[in-house]
Amino acid sequence: MNAIYFVAAGSLLGLIFALCMFLRVKKQPEGTAEMIKISTAVRKGANAYLKRQYTGVALFFGVVFCILIIMAFTGYLSFFTPFAFLTGGFFSGLSGFIGMHTATMANNRTAEGASKSLNKGLRVAFSAGSVMGFTVVGLGLLDLSIWYLILNAVFHNLPASEKIAEITSNMLTFGMGASSMALFARVGGGIFTKAADVGADLVGKIEAGIPEDDARNPAVIADNVGDNVGDVAGMGADLYESYVGSIVSTAALAVAAGYGISGVSVPMLLAAIGVVASIIGTFFVKTKEGASQKNLLRALRTGTYISAGIIVVASYFVIKILLPDHMGLYVAILSGLIAGVLIGAITEYFTSDSYKPTKKLADSSETGPATVIISGLSLGMLSTVVPVVIVGISVLVSYYATGGVNDFNIGLYGIGLSAVGMLSTLGITLATDAYGPIADNAGGIAEMTHMDASVRERTDALDALGNTTAATGKGFAIGSAALTALALIASYIDKIHQISPELKLDLTITNPKVLVGLFIGGMLPFLFAALTMSAVGKAAQSIVLEVRRQFKTIIGIMEGKAEPDYASCVDMCTKSAQKLMIAPALIAVIIPIVVGFIMGPEGVAGLLAGNTVTGFVLAVMMANSGGAWDNAKKFIEQGAHNGKGSDQHKAAVVGDTVGDPFKDTSGPSINILIKLTSMVSIVFASLIVASYLL
Repeated sequence: MNAIYFVAAGSLLGLIFALCMFLRVKKQPEGTAEMIKISTAVRKGANAYLKRQYTGVALFFGVVFCILIIMAFTGYLSFFTPFAFLTGGFFSGLSGFIGMHTATMANNRTAEGASKSLNKGLRVAFSAGSVMGFTVVGLGLLDLSIWYLILNAVFHNLPASEKIAEITSNMLTFGMGASSMALFARVGGGIFTKAADVGADLVGKIEAGIPEDDARNPAVIADNVGDNVGDVAGMGADLYESYVGSIVSTAALAVAAGYGISGVSVPMLLAAIGVVASIIGTFFVKTKEGASQKNLLRALRTGTYISAGIIVVASYFVIKILLPDHMGLYVAILSGLIAGVLIGAITEYFTSDSYKPTKKLADSSETGPATVIISGLSLGMLSTVVPVVIVGISVLVSYYATGGVNDFNIGLYGIGLSAVGMLSTLGITLATDAYGPIADNAGGIAEMTHMDASVRERTDALDALGNTTAATGKGFAIGSAALTALALIASYIDKIHQISPELKLDLTITNPKVLVGLFIGGMLPFLFAALTMSAVGKAAQSIVLEVRRQFKTIIGIMEGKAEPDYASCVDMCTKSAQKLMIAPALIAVIIPIVVGFIMGPEGVAGLLAGNTVTGFVLAVMMANSGGAWDNAKKFIEQGAHNGKGSDQHKAAVVGDTVGDPFKDTSGPSINILIKLTSMVSIVFASLIVASYLL
């Protein structure tokens, strides 16, 4: 019980640090009146989008809440589940909103900081990203602490073993709310940002021949708004859900493994220690003027590695004190932590223009857009090999090191701990990710306000770094999703056994229900990716037509004598995103339930396994292809292959345009899909079992 107070303290520490970073950013100079005007327009557009999104999502939550209440009254669920569902969604959405509000406040301040020095621009953007990172971990641990204390009070009369089982079983379900909000945020924000980005690039850069982020482009404000609602608010909600999901699923597995309160305390304490480690790591992020991409990347990586090193030391003592006879669990934590670092490194290798794969992708622009597309797809497919091997090794090491050979449940608990280990430094990892869109916005403001060329050079350097950190952040999110999903699958099977101990599940590959479930699960990420890619295409078409219309009808727009109608593009992106995000989001909720009713718990288990395997690989491929296409374009813009405006540059822009929905809509949304389907299956497990036994 004492551990939960330490977790609550970690939560408050994270939120206090986030507040300090927010106030630090707010004190920075805002720049000229023109810079403030553009920043305000971006902030208003982002707020308008989130207001409309949260209104629509509130209807979804209201409907699902009513369904869960009915299930609770009929005995299929605990009465705590509907309310846990709401709090999970609320805190997930709140973390995204706070991060986005900070990012839109920091964009002009980052540009102004970059006018002084590269390090100043980096520090402002990173401090703003830290608000996102520490808000996510702080609110995640706060939600967890509140529910633990409430449930501990409610079940205080039960024996210790029964009490902790009830607590973890109920806490597991608030992940469904977090997952649902994350999916809407990721899909809706991803559709918005990429529709605006594609529209701005295709008409502005290729057809009109004007620079990126040029104030004459009607979609430029929508593009900057999209960076915030997709890459900040969406990513925040996404990783909030991974973070909380890994902790609660591992806590539930601790009970199944027989570790009791000590086993439940381990993932919680690791998360709390991770907050402290991440705070310490932030103080080591700094650089010097004229730094190369490798120098800048090293500056961010230094903070991350120091945080990871602290976890390596601290986690040893956590296991030594709480479970001294099971030191194999320490190996499981290390395997997850190392896997996270390695996945980040391999993603960086495939997507940064400092390394051969992206440079070779840029070389392919010499023969036109087709070869850029072919090379980018090949790069993405190749990049899946090492992350799959890394996650596979981490799973095997975690399982066998903890004693999975002798006790299956203990091995599963080890896998869950590896996921917690990977996410333990989320505060600083997410800070380096959220930093990217802020730097991107700063570059846009520098371009639109015609700041000195040296400022744009610095913001471009920060933006290119942001593309790499965003790509590694997505790789990290996808890798952690795979491990978390494995823990959730184990929790689902354990839940089925709790509901009906006499039910004997046949989960062998030769069981037709499992096999069909595998096929359906394997198809699900492709269906989801198809719907989200199609949504971006439809929304982008409307923006392309609108930008073309304005170029033709607004006299003086190309000469800079007339101001484009920015608001119309923002409004069109908002409406399209809200409408087109519904179908992809609903399939993640509906399909597991339908499969459960038709093929029972065994079919659902197959679906979850197939969904996790295919989803992990497809997400990595799409995220890395998109990241490499983007950085290949920026590599050419820096002067390679005849630079901006050349045929090679135009070919790279086409590749980047294809890659936009890959890396910012479909790819990162798939990792939420694989976790949400597991969460839905756990929440509706009682109903599925009841229908199966009829």
